Amino acid sequence: MANEQLMGKIVSLAKRRGFVYQGSEIYGGLAGTWDYGPFGHELRSNIERLWWKRFVSDRDDMYGISSSIIMPEPVWQASGHLQGFTDPMTECEKCKRRFRVDLLEDRVTCPECGGKLGTEKTFNLLFPIEMGSAVGGTVTAYLRGEVAQGMFVNFKNIIDSFHPKLPFGIAQIGKAFRNEINPRDFLFRVREFDLMEFEYFIRENEWETQFEYWRGEMWKWIDEIGLSRDHVHELEVSAEDRAHYSKRTIDFEYDFPFGRKELYGLAYRTDYDLKKHTEASGVDLTYRDESTGETFIPHVIEPTFGAGRTVFAVLYEHYREDELGGEKRAYLALPPVLAPVKVAVFPLLKNKPELVKKAREVYQAVRKEIPQTAWDDNGNIGKRYRRQDEIGTPACVTIDFDTLEDDAVTVRDRDTGAQERISIGELTAYLKRTIVNEALL
Repeated sequence: MANEQLMGKIVSLAKRRGFVYQGSEIYGGLAGTWDYGPFGHELRSNIERLWWKRFVSDRDDMYGISSSIIMPEPVWQASGHLQGFTDPMTECEKCKRRFRVDLLEDRVTCPECGGKLGTEKTFNLLFPIEMGSAVGGTVTAYLRGEVAQGMFVNFKNIIDSFHPKLPFGIAQIGKAFRNEINPRDFLFRVREFDLMEFEYFIRENEWETQFEYWRGEMWKWIDEIGLSRDHVHELEVSAEDRAHYSKRTIDFEYDFPFGRKELYGLAYRTDYDLKKHTEASGVDLTYRDESTGETFIPHVIEPTFGAGRTVFAVLYEHYREDELGGEKRAYLALPPVLAPVKVAVFPLLKNKPELVKKAREVYQAVRKEIPQTAWDDNGNIGKRYRRQDEIGTPACVTIDFDTLEDDAVTVRDRDTGAQERISIGELTAYLKRTIVNEALL
């Protein structure tokens, strides 16, 4: 199947099944914005919960925060983003469309209308906002272009509140904003997105060891969400392409349907940010080793994970087409830990009160133990199976007429279509043992 065709099928499934919608679609849509529907929200939340568990709550050296998305201009001046957070841009003199110069094959002719492209300009990606109500009395602030600065400006607060010992990290999951010239490729390049990220503070002489350690941990995460290692590739970013704060960066690139592009990043930010904020704010951001009395500014390793790009990669990686029972079908072979619905329960027929009543009892019992359990009685049994397959539901539980006699139900496996009779008394334990990751319930 051609990648372009496959991309279209994934985007279509994402909308049809309530994963992702175009932002403000009833008004024609706003480029570079996407809304997560009920199942998209659950999928992304599952990814974020799994990430938080692995990198924050299961560790003793991480401190989770949630910082404001609005930050004053001096933060971005100090961090270098007002000067270095830019893309080269050109505008068509005829149709007035704007393009990133580095993505154009022909830098003279407009790819849309054939008009002449103007001179190259520098375009800052930050979103400025004016705070205040009086004319001439406003203060310029910015929607954050990265979540990292929220960790850096809270470094002293964490030190003062918790007295952590090096090495330690400050982590958060939150929104970032970039005024992309050409948002494109579904969830890949957008203007509003969620990042999962931490700054890991270390001694300078430990940076190479820590860099390699976190490199390995990122590969373990890639395995955990079910991405094939054959589809992920490391790219050593050259000095001229690295961000202004980085001494070394590795991009983890994924084979998206439109080509190999960045999924995650691992950067050694040195002591750049803490030094700059110390100079600009006048606040001492040095770290004091309480056992030795030594003071210094820590260096930083930064693993960055895009939540939206992870959702995209997971949908693409686990999209399947096959033939089951003589019918073609599409389904998402999602790892159960990520699936937005773990179990679907339904009566064989919705117009038989005795089946509906029994099915409701089973549904309520399962849902108490497995919250991401769905009720589905829309359409015939075949349509329900197909719908749940496209959602990525690992198991469907059907209450039929035999259930009223033997107190057992039919459990169907999403990937194989295999069916098994399980007694109601053993059902929840069976589902938790064989299908659902109990650790995240």
